[in-house]
Amino acid sequence: MWDGLNAVQAEMGADNLQIAYSDGMFQVADAAAAIRDYASEGYDLVIAHGTQYGNSMFDVAVDFPETSFAWGTATDTGADKGLNNVFAYEALAQEGGYVNGVIAALMNQSGVMGVVGPVEAGDAKLYIDGFKYGAEQTKPDIKVNVSYTGSFGDTALASEAANTHIAAGADILTGSAQQVVGAITAAKDKGVKWFGTQSDQSSLAPENVVATQVFDWRDTIKDMIALNKAGTYGGKAYSLSLANGGLKIVYNPGVEVPAEVKAAADAAIEGIKSGAIKPLP
Repeated sequence: MWDGLNAVQAEMGADNLQIAYSDGMFQVADAAAAIRDYASEGYDLVIAHGTQYGNSMFDVAVDFPETSFAWGTATDTGADKGLNNVFAYEALAQEGGYVNGVIAALMNQSGVMGVVGPVEAGDAKLYIDGFKYGAEQTKPDIKVNVSYTGSFGDTALASEAANTHIAAGADILTGSAQQVVGAITAAKDKGVKWFGTQSDQSSLAPENVVATQVFDWRDTIKDMIALNKAGTYGGKAYSLSLANGGLKIVYNPGVEVPAEVKAAADAAIEGIKSGAIKPLP
């Protein structure tokens, strides 16, 4: 989302789009205070980037009917609560998860892969379920071990989970949320391949990250801004998909992926776009 905001600002010009942000909002109470502060300061659009912030955002949105609020990954715009100033956005993360699963299975040598999940919800669960299904559809005998740390941001727990998977024989890992910095570090230290989601993670381990499903929020951001300017403050839900270009598979040029593996990935992408492949079991 941060990458998307900066890209839109570069397109619109800094004079036309001012961005303020608060990071490290792992405590929901802190996030709730930041959401209210931004609305009170007159920002036109306040984005609460995390499903854990939804209830707090809805509470604040009631008090600022001419401020737009957005949250994700979710589809609830608060209409049943009488709100018309909330946007929601989601990523159909199972799609790129399935494709990553196909690539990973074809590159796997040990017969075992590991997944480090945060909380079993939202796009994290969609991604993990899609990855596991894609891998199993490609190699029915492959073993995909999945664990959830219960935290979005505990990098130490993610590192511990990654090392447990590696000890169990995994030569390929994947995972989701901010915590994966710890898991990627473990993969890098042990020479294990990594598949990412959300944003391009190749810079974190240039010799280990194979491919990432990248979320591109630019069109979503631009549409929310345009609607806000036109006096429509919410009421719309957005979805990123492979078909609409909101989801992209980005390969790390530093890691060689065989041509036949990329061909299988391309076939999976086209199958998902056409509906011939269902990326969830």
